[in-house]
Amino acid sequence: MTSLTRIPLEGGGFILVEETGAALEGPVKAGRISDAIHELPVTLQGALEPVTEAARVTLDQLRKACPDEVAVEFGVDLGAEAGAVITKSQASCHLKVTLSWTMDDAGQAHGGESRG
Repeated sequence: MTSLTRIPLEGGGFILVEETGAALEGPVKAGRISDAIHELPVTLQGALEPVTEAARVTLDQLRKACPDEVAVEFGVDLGAEAGAVITKSQASCHLKVTLSWTMDDAGQAHGGESRG
């Protein structure tokens, strides 16, 4: 049986998240299904606070390059023991970053006059 994590929401209620790769050993007795559900000790919003801060800091630093567009992609794994964890992506890295500059008709990059 698959193990689940119950994550409370600040506005009330909860969501259930299937734990990847975590299966329970053997059958679970009908009256003991609660044994298959772990509780996240913080709300979803609380678990994601460090991830939100990491995204903010990352974007602040990348914007110093004055691109026209910034895209940062990373996976988040929610677990009962660790809370929110930034996971490895398919490219075996923690962050996938894309910075874009557009060129004007004169061949000059937009996104900031001072580069250096």
